[in-house]
Amino acid sequence: MTVSIDARLAELGLELPQAAAPVAAYVPTVLAGGLLHVSGQLPFIEGKLVTGRLGEDVSLEQGTAAAKACALMLLAQAKAALGSLDRIEQVVKLGAFINSTGDFTDQPKVANGASELMQAVFGDAGRHARSAVGVPVLPLGAAVEIDAVFAVRAH
Repeated sequence: MTVSIDARLAELGLELPQAAAPVAAYVPTVLAGGLLHVSGQLPFIEGKLVTGRLGEDVSLEQGTAAAKACALMLLAQAKAALGSLDRIEQVVKLGAFINSTGDFTDQPKVANGASELMQAVFGDAGRHARSAVGVPVLPLGAAVEIDAVFAVRAH
């Protein structure tokens, strides 16, 4: 028998945050055609939004930790929508947006914070397609924002 995703999170010493409420005119998730689309999530560490710009006042390590925090919030949103993370068959895609200076080029390394978490939690089903894009600003001054698409099984 396979280990539940909740048990796997506990094994990894990870705790999901409370799923954040939307801050504008959108919903956190949409389930359509067997795919759960999760709106972009911002990084909260110990209840505080990680703000700033990579290449300026946020280190690569802080950016990677912020991406991991985004991934935990993505999972919290998925669990709120699905009832159980065990319904996720595959992490299909992550879209990572990194608030960074024009000369910062390590967006993929920042996004690895989220990608590696998904693989640690879901194993091979956590391997996914991805974009990692540098942007000049994000909502609320966040350092990172990540959205996701998950393939899900019916109840």
